[in-house]
Amino acid sequence: MTSPAKFRKDKEIVAEYETQVKEVRAQLVEQLKCLDQQCELRVQLLQDLQDFFRKKAEIEVDYSRNLEKLAERFLTKTRSTKDHLLKKEHSILSPVNCWNLLLLQVKRESRDHATLSDLYLNNIIPRFAQISEDSGRLFKKSKEVGVQLQEDLMKVLNELYTVMKTYHMYNTDSINAESKLKDAEKQEEKQMGRSGRQQDDRQTPRSPDTLTSIKTDEKPVRRSSVKKIEKMKEKRQAKYTENKLKAIKARNEYLLALEATNSCVFKYYIHDLSDIIDCCDLGYHASLQRALRTYLSAEQNVETSKHSGLETLEGATESLEANGDKQKLMETYNNVFCPPARFDFQSHMGDTMGVVCAQQPLEVELLQRCQQLQSRLSTLKIENEEVKKTMEATLSTIQDMVTVEDYDVSECFHHSNSMESVKSTFSESYLSKPSLAKRRANQQETEQFYFTKLKEFLEGRNLITRLEAKHDLIDKTLEESQKTDCCLSSGRRNSAVRKQESGEAIPLMVKSCIRFISRHGLQHEGIFRVSGSQVEVNDIKNAFERGEDPLAGDQNDHDMDSIAGVLKLYFRGLDHALFPKEVFHDLISCVSMESLHERAVHIKKVLQSLPSKTLIIMRYLFAFLNHLSQYSEENMMDPYNLAICFGPTLMSVPEGNDQVSCQAHVNELIKTIIIHHNTIFPGLQDLPGPIYSIPGAGDDFCDSPHCEPPLVEEPAPETVSVRHNSEDVTVALTV
Repeated sequence: MTSPAKFRKDKEIVAEYETQVKEVRAQLVEQLKCLDQQCELRVQLLQDLQDFFRKKAEIEVDYSRNLEKLAERFLTKTRSTKDHLLKKEHSILSPVNCWNLLLLQVKRESRDHATLSDLYLNNIIPRFAQISEDSGRLFKKSKEVGVQLQEDLMKVLNELYTVMKTYHMYNTDSINAESKLKDAEKQEEKQMGRSGRQQDDRQTPRSPDTLTSIKTDEKPVRRSSVKKIEKMKEKRQAKYTENKLKAIKARNEYLLALEATNSCVFKYYIHDLSDIIDCCDLGYHASLQRALRTYLSAEQNVETSKHSGLETLEGATESLEANGDKQKLMETYNNVFCPPARFDFQSHMGDTMGVVCAQQPLEVELLQRCQQLQSRLSTLKIENEEVKKTMEATLSTIQDMVTVEDYDVSECFHHSNSMESVKSTFSESYLSKPSLAKRRANQQETEQFYFTKLKEFLEGRNLITRLEAKHDLIDKTLEESQKTDCCLSSGRRNSAVRKQESGEAIPLMVKSCIRFISRHGLQHEGIFRVSGSQVEVNDIKNAFERGEDPLAGDQNDHDMDSIAGVLKLYFRGLDHALFPKEVFHDLISCVSMESLHERAVHIKKVLQSLPSKTLIIMRYLFAFLNHLSQYSEENMMDPYNLAICFGPTLMSVPEGNDQVSCQAHVNELIKTIIIHHNTIFPGLQDLPGPIYSIPGAGDDFCDSPHCEPPLVEEPAPETVSVRHNSEDVTVALTV
């Protein structure tokens, strides 16, 4: 039977899982609140814009009326005196003409401002009202999709909980059956011992009558007891075998469900949330851009002298862009939109086998299941791809509807030189067309069809993600099971290769560039941010490729930005990024952790799986970047700015992920590694190899009084081939 301590541990495991699920549920609630807040802010903004332009229209019409009165007052006076003055003195014709032109200009301004008021009331304000209506409708539909996805996600988590409890139950039954089997074996051993003692008694000399009596009494009793124990043992053995098989199957189901759940959660945070935000913003930025462009067109035609002041608004209007807003939103609420940590396998009562079991008789069953999953995935992907094409075509149609360039109102400001009062005209290019109602109906119908296809696509992608996770895990398990012998033999060969590779150090190009920057460029403003001379970058790079070191010695005649460009170019030119794509998701998941120390511990755990050669280069590079960031007051490059420069170079975002949101997470990750490189990377005892270090004071090594050069501490002579120069230590390494 299970002990109370094991039951307490089981409860703690379940409680830990429930706590994690509770945190995810709270995060989902906060996501909806965040989106609600964005919608409220958007509605308030549109309402303020309407109130602003309504008041501005009142001001413009009052101004227009005052200008009209002013012009008519002096025009009336001019008409009454014009003929008399012309007859009396022809020399005043030119001044009167100027005076008349001035009054015409006032008349023109009156007409223009009346046109502005008309445009505000009958064009721009209705546009904002329409945007508000569309935004509310789209947000409501987007929220319904988001709520459905969250319900599906919680359903997956609940299914994982059910599978985990089933696994615990069957594992408990297996342990209990094993305990009962051991009890039966002990009884059998005890009975066998008793039979042995009886055998000894029979070997003791006794009278014939006594011996006959004992044999008669003990034989039936002993045989019955032995048979009963053997029968009980066989029954318990069968029960144990049955329960053990059930426990293994339940564990397999739990592991498969665990993998599928983690994939589903990651997909929701990386892909689904991004898509939901896109739906909330569908057409909003384009429509707002059209409305503001209408205002810009009107103002620029009224008074071109104000063009310099309107450039700021023009730039802001040009900057209306959905992806940019989405990135800012996700950066502002980083803890809400970052994926949580992966759900780890919760072992039960000492069962530490956290992998899918592919031993017989489960191998055949897993193989059949893998084939079934592959077949179903092929069908689902084809179907979902068709849905995606339809959805993208519909989205393109909607975007065409909301990006019509109908904001030019130049024709409203085309005036004649007539002196007669002209009633302000109203542009019929937008709201006055009879086809507007039809356009609106078509737009809403297209939106409804798009959301239908979007929901179908997201649900299909969700199912594909879960099935792919299960299929890949089973396929990987089967491959590893089939290649065990090959791995054993190749492991011995790889061991020899690793011994050879352990003698390699930092690439000459990397080491020399870092040495040069540490000597002369720690205080160089904008280092790694400002581009250098492409010609000099190519010359230095070609010299390194020829086996030369163009930066050797103490000469400081190279452009510092070009040296920094060579270093970045080296890492950008690697066949595979310094951080492999295989660990991308595991590393990105740590960004949601508020504690930087917890992030560092998680990163260290993930990076332990990388080759020692890669870790040595990482350790050297990030120690240098940390040293460089200590001079941020002079070079303006703190850890975050350095992360922005090196993030895209060192870690590329895998295909299929949202580049905008993921790049922000990558930059945050690189910043954390720069700050906590000592915690993340192992020291010389655990990872022999070159290490970037700062020498003591008094070393006249660099030009700056604050600059301290790096030293390269080489491993033991038996592990690295070293060539000493008078200036430095050179070790060759290729990556």
